[in-house]
Amino acid sequence: MTRTPRDLAGARPGPAFTVRVDGREVDALPGQTLAAVLWADGTTAWRTTRVGGRPRGAFCGIGSCFDCLITVNGVRDLRACLVRPEPGDVVSTRDDD
Repeated sequence: MTRTPRDLAGARPGPAFTVRVDGREVDALPGQTLAAVLWADGTTAWRTTRVGGRPRGAFCGIGSCFDCLITVNGVRDLRACLVRPEPGDVVSTRDDD
């Protein structure tokens, strides 16, 4: 069955679930990316540059750059703008983990 924009107008996300970000529980909704989860939690920058220590978060939002890198369940250097979380995921925004 083909869905149209009109079908999606009344769509609602499924129930929220939690992921652990840097040791704390954060709410996520089905379909969100981890970048959106972090933004909804009030976090706009979650790493710093190697040279200069400048803050970085999502820049392009489509996976072309590497400003939004995170670690999910021990897998390093994933782009937060492309990863959709699963219930119980463990996310680290720090390079020292």
